[in-house]
Amino acid sequence: MKGHYFLGIDVGNTHTVIGLFTRKEMVGSWRISTQTKATCHELAPLLDFWLSKAGISFNNIRGAIIASVVPPVTKIWQELSKQYLDTSIFDAHEVATKLIKISYPRPHEIGTDRLINSIAAFSRLGGPVIVVDFGTATTFDCISKDGTYLGGAIAPGISMSIDSLFSKTSKLPLVQIDQANLTPIGKSTEEAIRSGILFGFAGLTDRIIEVLSSNYESRPQTVATGGLAKVVFDLSERLHHLIPELTMEGLRICMMQTI
Repeated sequence: MKGHYFLGIDVGNTHTVIGLFTRKEMVGSWRISTQTKATCHELAPLLDFWLSKAGISFNNIRGAIIASVVPPVTKIWQELSKQYLDTSIFDAHEVATKLIKISYPRPHEIGTDRLINSIAAFSRLGGPVIVVDFGTATTFDCISKDGTYLGGAIAPGISMSIDSLFSKTSKLPLVQIDQANLTPIGKSTEEAIRSGILFGFAGLTDRIIEVLSSNYESRPQTVATGGLAKVVFDLSERLHHLIPELTMEGLRICMMQTI
């Protein structure tokens, strides 16, 4: 008999996060580079290895759900689920649109990750709330007091900005972004880039939150999530909560609605 374990797959343009959870909680998660040309047979041994570390096997997986912005990778995971897990894989967007009220002219255009982040944030904190996801792009999503998805804003991502500096200039180096020895006045090109990126994105984040918050009757709580959330959270004055696992929590909530 299959155990009560489920998989959540969050496919982004840069990284894919695979989460393992039960009905009530996260058990573990793993992050890999998003590979559009990989096959299900290449991914299956990796997944099997990670699951074995948690003491379970493919036979213990009762269901799976995917949120993806990369259609070719969606098909890979659908094939993996069919051939190796012998279980259905649900489309998180279809489930999410049934779980959250949406005040948006064209709901099909909303990124799945934005919807499931909103569901998870409202479930944990109530509303009103604004979710800021620091991924390939930086997204701001607004949820009302009664849990309605209102829309938001999209800005370039941190990694995207760094890559643009590196690729569009002949002398600026590609730097790693962290807060080690961060100072506002950089004493080297690398330090100056870190200062500009980190303090710049903290300022961008706070300003957009300020503008979005002005459209609420009461000040909303704010949540930071995504792979690069931590480096901005410590510098921001308007981010209240840091919840790295927010997207996976949203996938868990959606998954529970299908069983």
